[in-house]
Amino acid sequence: MPNEPRRVTRALLSVSDKTGLIPFATRLHEMGVALVSTGGTRQALADAGLPVADVSDVTGFPEMMDGRVKTLHPAVHGGLLAIRSNPVHQAAMLAHGIGPIDLLVVNLYPFEATVAAGKPYDDCIENIDIGGPAMIRAAAKNHHDVAVVVDVADYDAVLADMTEQDGATTLALRRTLAAKAYARTGSYDAAISNWFATQLGETTPTFRALGGMLVEPMRYGENPHQWAGFYRTAEKRPGVSTARQVQGKQLSYNNINDTDAAFEAVAEFDPARTAGVVIVKHANPCGVAEGASLREAYEKALRCDPVSAFGGIVALNRRLDVDAAKAIVEIFTEVIIAPDADEEAIAVVAAKKNLRLLLTGGLPDPRQAGLTLRTVAGGFLAQSRDNAVVDDMELKVVTKRAPSAQELADLRFAFRVAKHVKSNAIVYAKGGATVGIGAGQMSRVDSSRIAAWKAAEAAKAAGLAETLAKGSVVASDAFFPFADGLLAAAEAGATAVIQPGGSMRDDEVVKAADEAGLAMVFTGRRHFRH
Repeated sequence: MPNEPRRVTRALLSVSDKTGLIPFATRLHEMGVALVSTGGTRQALADAGLPVADVSDVTGFPEMMDGRVKTLHPAVHGGLLAIRSNPVHQAAMLAHGIGPIDLLVVNLYPFEATVAAGKPYDDCIENIDIGGPAMIRAAAKNHHDVAVVVDVADYDAVLADMTEQDGATTLALRRTLAAKAYARTGSYDAAISNWFATQLGETTPTFRALGGMLVEPMRYGENPHQWAGFYRTAEKRPGVSTARQVQGKQLSYNNINDTDAAFEAVAEFDPARTAGVVIVKHANPCGVAEGASLREAYEKALRCDPVSAFGGIVALNRRLDVDAAKAIVEIFTEVIIAPDADEEAIAVVAAKKNLRLLLTGGLPDPRQAGLTLRTVAGGFLAQSRDNAVVDDMELKVVTKRAPSAQELADLRFAFRVAKHVKSNAIVYAKGGATVGIGAGQMSRVDSSRIAAWKAAEAAKAAGLAETLAKGSVVASDAFFPFADGLLAAAEAGATAVIQPGGSMRDDEVVKAADEAGLAMVFTGRRHFRH
């Protein structure tokens, strides 16, 4: 590919984020580049002692309508769009006194930040940039002649290119910058259109735009032969995408997926009520518990499946303390994620240099509305987040025997967990801890049997003669289509059941529960998770 350098004689700078602006513009000036700017950017450059022309001097029109109209003018767009080697374009520039703009530096009004800050509707509207995207798209289209910068992180690359090319930019750089420019305006428009859909209450708009900003490229995806990148959207939800990584090596694709699953699950447990811990392996909880302290909750969660917990993800709903940290690092763990951590706990974790510690500053709200996406061939599925919380559900006792107070507490606990287990999901729980989990099976009775087997294996690992499922309760993410899954739970030692209900054979299932002496409640809500 030919180098095709293009000398930069004039640059237009209009930025809301002024990070690095003055050093960048100073170096451009030193290279002999004429500076043109707008509003606050022009004032910042002038205050720094740099010679800068106002865009109104270029257009012959003042800024008007509270700054809404300032760059939407042929003198600006002609300077960006003119093909330098086209005689007709050159003649038009001469005839109308249009000078070339060889470098455009624009970052857009902070619409996403305004929405994230919860500002009123009119404030959000005023932070929709019009002139900026129009100029960016024009410059990017004409990248054969014009360089466009939309990211302050690219200032150094532009200066390095110009230094090496004696004041010019290369086509390779301009193409790279143009690609990023279109991605930025696409992401920006996606944020605006999705915000509008939310404001209007539209769940399925005719067009659904997606956008995100690269957090980091990944070593590989789910498998080493797959490429992957981690992107952050405009949604401000505490979690792995917003967390501060205190230590440890780079997160992998699978680490991020599992860590998100763990943190969303632990958020079901109100930290003001109880300490909660979730251990996840391959996107499924393998141990969940609540307790008076994080250490107690962790030890109860670990007991459920100590084999699967090896190399797992640990999520906490409270500030990591030193006692919990000491317990967690006793076995190999990939990631710890928590809202915060004590300095003593951070020091304990630091002894395991490869263990990642993520601090989020808060917990996601399990009741918060949101959007989840999944790709399919040729398209994607979009749905609202499953924000149903068992504490808000009216539980209906359908058996002759009602659950005891302890059974009811464990039933609620088990259904919280079942929400985050892959379907078909069966969860055995006792004393505020899972004791057996069956996940992702094609048959619900198989999930029930696997969960019972897990409970028996956990008992063996703990040196107990009796299965942990004895005296437990069981939760099912969806209704029992037949009584066999329920009876498998009863055989394992469960005494009470929570399930959505709604099967054509509910009467048969309820009758079987009565005959087995089980208490059973219906939630009326299903928690499929595929």
